[in-house]
Amino acid sequence: MTDKTLIPPSPSEDEYVRQVTTAEPPPLLTETDPFALFAEWLTEALAKEPNDANAMAVATADPDGLPDVRMVLLKDVDPAGFVFYTNLGSAKGRQLAANPQAALLFHWKSLRRQVRVRGTVSPVTPEEADAYFATRARPAQLGAWASDQSRPLADRLGLEKKIAEVGLRFGLGKVPRPPHWSGFRVAPKTIEFWRDRPFRLHERLVFERAGDGWTTHRLYP
Repeated sequence: MTDKTLIPPSPSEDEYVRQVTTAEPPPLLTETDPFALFAEWLTEALAKEPNDANAMAVATADPDGLPDVRMVLLKDVDPAGFVFYTNLGSAKGRQLAANPQAALLFHWKSLRRQVRVRGTVSPVTPEEADAYFATRARPAQLGAWASDQSRPLADRLGLEKKIAEVGLRFGLGKVPRPPHWSGFRVAPKTIEFWRDRPFRLHERLVFERAGDGWTTHRLYP
């Protein structure tokens, strides 16, 4: 049985009351452009989150429909979608090749906010992938060549040996993007903005794609 002392208790009524009386209630979300609202929230997260404000969970499904999820870093966002990069032979790369749909989750604990995204997935262009790869630190570029991501690894020494071999291969020259490494763009069908409110009466605003625009509605918490 789990040691219940490890799990924080639910806030008491007094604690909720203190939240209400000590914090100015935020105005209701009324933004009509989800990407403008996302940019605003991400900007605030970059200023307040201690680590990786652009971190997001990416959920995919395997051939049996079993969900799979992991954390990655958002590397670009615009009205076309949310972009991240990976080894195409990784579990998520193989799963997205077979079923190009995904869900994303951004959780900004310091702001008590989260954003959920669901949509279709497409590869970024080779030019986009090349441009981003060129910005990576050289050790990270070498690692992209050396790692058989998500494949079994006998021991750490095997990985370090491959990194050394790749380093010798490229010497001091430019490290090109590996053919097995690229990016994906998640084009959202829905984007939900969630904001913490006292007594678990949270605010939830959902944007749904409607042609070239969006419709909005609210959800019960």
